[in-house]
Amino acid sequence: MTEFQALRRDRTSWTPMFIEHLEAETCIGCGRCYKVCNHDVLALMGKTEDGELVEPDDDEVERMIMTIADKGRCVGCESCLLVCGSHSIKMIPAAEAFAA
Repeated sequence: MTEFQALRRDRTSWTPMFIEHLEAETCIGCGRCYKVCNHDVLALMGKTEDGELVEPDDDEVERMIMTIADKGRCVGCESCLLVCGSHSIKMIPAAEAFAA
């Protein structure tokens, strides 16, 4: 697997990291990651008492959590990771993301 690196404007190297997983058990549904992502990668969903994911306005919602709506739209900026206070977002390097 070849390592993928990009250059920042100051010409230092940077390895993009892409969203891979979001831990539903630790996510508090605050929405900070959703607010910083301009690429429609994430979606807020409701979770029932039985652990089922439902639409956020469903009557059975016990708590709200963030989910990955479209992993392929991630651009690797890591903004979501930087604002996640519950450390629920797991990222992988570009080389691993492109290998799949």
